[in-house]
Amino acid sequence: MRTGILYLVSGPSGSGKSTLCRRLAAEGEAEFSISCTTRQPRFGETHGREYYFLTVDEFQQRVAAGDFLEHALVHGNHYGTLRSEVLERLEEGTDVVMDIDVQGAAQVRACADPAIRKALVDLFVMPPDEDELARRLRGRGTDSDEVIELRLRNAIDEMRHWPEYRYRLLSGAPENDYARFKSLLFGERMRVARLVAG
Repeated sequence: MRTGILYLVSGPSGSGKSTLCRRLAAEGEAEFSISCTTRQPRFGETHGREYYFLTVDEFQQRVAAGDFLEHALVHGNHYGTLRSEVLERLEEGTDVVMDIDVQGAAQVRACADPAIRKALVDLFVMPPDEDELARRLRGRGTDSDEVIELRLRNAIDEMRHWPEYRYRLLSGAPENDYARFKSLLFGERMRVARLVAG
């Protein structure tokens, strides 16, 4: 028996981090932590699957109640992770993967809860360069030019934070990225410090 791993993954929009996290969860290697957000759903997104979509008032009520492990304002919208989405799974020995921005990652790292501190493994997914990042964002076809420009400006700021993470993955070919991404999780599962008396 071992305690679960909290696999915290950050990187700018277009870095590929969300694809990596969702594939890991789809293969059953970890459970995806569903975040709350006040942004509007994109086409095809469903409440409780991609995000819990909340109003600003609902979000603020949950902040006041202390329900969030972390929360932040990103691209003009609120995002946050419910403690209940994480702690129960870790205690059961289930690995949890979080797709999270650099503000939220800093809050999770600062969390005093010993279960979170023991479980935490953080990775920054770094795009190869700004041109490739811009190409990926435009290729999605989900955002306006104005939103893409905002995301690119924010990405440059976010990329300055990679030294705060224990691990960094320099993004390249998707299959190679995923192989390395999964290997890190598998390696962390073998750490003796994660094993508990059964």
